[in-house]
Order: sequence, then C-alpha cells, then structure tokens
Amino acid sequence: MNLTGIDHFVLTVEDLERTCAFYEALGAEIVAFDDGRTGERWALRFGEQKINLHPVDTNVEHVAAAPTPGAGDFCLLTETPITEVADRLRERGVEIVEGPVERTGTVGRLESVYVRDPDGNLVEIGRYEDD
Repeated sequence: MNLTGIDHFVLTVEDLERTCAFYEALGAEIVAFDDGRTGERWALRFGEQKINLHPVDTNVEHVAAAPTPGAGDFCLLTETPITEVADRLRERGVEIVEGPVERTGTVGRLESVYVRDPDGNLVEIGRYEDD
C-alpha cells in the first residue's frame, strides 16, 4: 500500500453557519455536495484538500467513534507571509492563541500562528520558510 496524501478529514461542528463563516474569512471555499446517500452536505475547500463538516446531529452513515466538536488540531498551509496572516486575522477579530512561532512541518520549517475556530479546534496556519 502506497498512501500518498490526505484528501479530506472531518470536523464535527455545533453551528454549521458559524463554522463556514469563520473558515470563509480564512480563505476557504465553502462547497455543498451530495454524497448520494445522506443528501446535501457541506465542506471547506483549501486548494486540493477539503474538510467535510458533520453537524452534531448529522445523519451521515459513518462517523468517528466519539464525534466531538473542538477535538481537532491541524495545520493549514499558506503562501502569505505569516506577519500578514497575523495582521489579517486581527483585522477580522480572530484571536491569535500563539505566534508567529517556528515549527516543524512535514517537509521543513514552518512559521506559524495558532487560532481557535468557533468549536474550539486548534488551527495552525503555517508557511514554509522557503516560500
């Protein structure tokens, strides 16, 4: 088996509209899709990856064993200098939990800031130092 990357992952959310508005302010494309089984669903698309959203009262067939809002901790990549990202976050009233700080990413050193989404998930926004 040769796994090559991550296509999507899922966040369990309390308030779908609030979550979409938060991530849209970060630059996500909000997409609706129908998986052919459960009707219309929503996702956040960043480039070639996406985050599917499951409201806590979802009727999706397969979910995590204990879906819990706020249990996520992940990193989104940007090409924008992190100081600019921090400024834009502050302009939008998003509290920075930590950063800018240096971290280690999958393929090198990242400069990152950390924020929390409406459910309390920890969201790292990182830029590779070579960018």
